[in-house]
Amino acid sequence: MSGAPRLSVESLSMTFGTARVLKDVSLQVRAGEIHGLIGQNGSGKSTLAKVLTGIHTPDPGARVAVDGTDLRLPVRPGEIRTRGVAVVHQTLGLVRDASVVENMRIGRLTASRFLRRIDWHRERAAATEVFERLGRVVPLDAPVGTLREDERATVAIARALQDVHAGTGLIIFDESTRALSRPALEHFFTILDEIVATGTAVLLITHRLEEVVDAADRVTVLRDGAVVEGGRELAGTSEADLTAMMLGRNLIDLENRGTAEIAAGAAPVLIEAVTGRRARNVSFAVAPGEVVGLTGLGGSGYDDVPYLISGASPASAGTVFLSGAELPLAGLTPSAAIRAGIALVPEGREHSGLAMAMTVTENVTFPQTARAGRALLPVRRPREKALVADWMTRLDVQPREPRMVVGTLSGGNQQKVLLAKWLALGPALLVLHEPTQAVDVGARHTIVATIRAAAHAGCAVVVAGSDENELSLLCDRVLVFADGEIQKELSGELTPDEIVHAIYATGTRAPLRRRLEKGLT
Repeated sequence: MSGAPRLSVESLSMTFGTARVLKDVSLQVRAGEIHGLIGQNGSGKSTLAKVLTGIHTPDPGARVAVDGTDLRLPVRPGEIRTRGVAVVHQTLGLVRDASVVENMRIGRLTASRFLRRIDWHRERAAATEVFERLGRVVPLDAPVGTLREDERATVAIARALQDVHAGTGLIIFDESTRALSRPALEHFFTILDEIVATGTAVLLITHRLEEVVDAADRVTVLRDGAVVEGGRELAGTSEADLTAMMLGRNLIDLENRGTAEIAAGAAPVLIEAVTGRRARNVSFAVAPGEVVGLTGLGGSGYDDVPYLISGASPASAGTVFLSGAELPLAGLTPSAAIRAGIALVPEGREHSGLAMAMTVTENVTFPQTARAGRALLPVRRPREKALVADWMTRLDVQPREPRMVVGTLSGGNQQKVLLAKWLALGPALLVLHEPTQAVDVGARHTIVATIRAAAHAGCAVVVAGSDENELSLLCDRVLVFADGEIQKELSGELTPDEIVHAIYATGTRAPLRRRLEKGLT
């Protein structure tokens, strides 16, 4: 492809204190391509994104250019906006209580010269023009929190596209697909395909290797802060190939799920007539040693069950029979569930799973007192140290420093701490919601292996998730929900396609990108 790259990065290093987290990184993104950027947690992806968006200042000697013109460093957000560079962050950066038009125009609202009032007719027209470019209709006055997830993704893309004219510009997606369901993900890449067909470029930072294999044209791979594969063409590349590039080795037995080992005569955990939120009269059994998956379309109720059976959400009815005890769910509190042997690993470690300002030790040992009861003394320090050291070793938490503040760890290591926090209780029933969301393939391998090891040790495990790859790796059985009820049970040699077919009844998974011809108008 002729002409200057849409984005060019040369000799970019980044040092925090004595730690050099980026090492002489070079990257080129061409016009009209989706360029994947991958690497393990801690490889430097997020740091590079923050340099490109002006949050961090790189070491002297770096060069960043857009369409052949150098940017001043540190990058100034106003300058990259005028150069047509936009960013969509992993949370999508939307204000749920604000309307679509307010989210679209935030930071761009202009008041009339004399009355100092916002001309909302003009603002709506500007927002409408962008949605028309995308060929999508979204209600401008609806609060973003009331939209479907595919509509929220559309709003985030449209907001970024405001500063990008057809055939120009670059959009950086920093883990923006982490919480999208399969239909929303396919919708997302349909829009991206239309955008890059005009000549606009996309830099896609993601943990989901399927997205890179299916949708990207080229990929750059970071390992330990350095580029190990720069701008590699993806034709003929598999997820296993990308894994080996990221880790410098192949993962062993990542896809060898094995079978449940259930002790003869072991009493199953019985979950009966669970009702609450969107779940209606849900009943199933989980044997010690077994991993049972729950999945379905968004709104089908499968993702409510973990919170109902752990007391995190109020249930109107239902019972859990566990370790010879009967546990009514109506009125169940989280602390009572913990004392009964139920541990919940929730989705969203940042806001509901971890105390981000506390240390690894404080997070891992916090539930111990809840299970013991408030009247008892906290865990003694020697035992506390041994407990934390053991779980940091088992889950390979890096760095191996119990006094580290959890918020300073990479996402994958935070997820490992969250898992350790609840596995350290030795629960009889472990309930997880999206346990490998937004973690790299190496951390996923560790987490999957640890959950399977807990089951092997006699724990009954329930996993609610929307990622068919994760479910096929983890589960012995998968229960598929619709309209708040279990509609189908899958067992045996589970495959991602089989799970997708059971959820959507549309056959095998559609490719994420159709690859339109360049020059779309």
